[in-house]
Amino acid sequence: MTDFRYRFRPRYYEIDRQGVMFNMWYLGYVDTAVTEFYADRGTPYEVVLAAGIDTQVVHVEMDYAAGLTDDREVELVLRTGRIGTKSFTIEFVFVTDLDADEPTEAVSGRIVYAVIAADGSGSVPIPDVLRAALQA
Repeated sequence: MTDFRYRFRPRYYEIDRQGVMFNMWYLGYVDTAVTEFYADRGTPYEVVLAAGIDTQVVHVEMDYAAGLTDDREVELVLRTGRIGTKSFTIEFVFVTDLDADEPTEAVSGRIVYAVIAADGSGSVPIPDVLRAALQA
């Protein structure tokens, strides 16, 4: 499985009084990148919904080693972790100092999604169309 890379620069209003990106914004960027991750693998969110399913966050872990600032570009790297029967994990890392010999892995984590029926009736097995995107 190949990594997916999403580049961005934190916006001024996302920076807190400590001079780094406020913690809530990290998951916002992960959410945006996951949508792009699906599309990059030929499975835009509309295809997921058309298959009669949706995904729901059930667990998040994040470890902070360094803060992100609005003065440099960041690369958010996603990769598929565990793929189960009704859930899957996306692992992520926010990387800064992209031009340095050794870029900084500022924040890393994982997010677990349950696959649910789009009608809200409960969890369902991961359909082939989504499994293929996760395994790409």
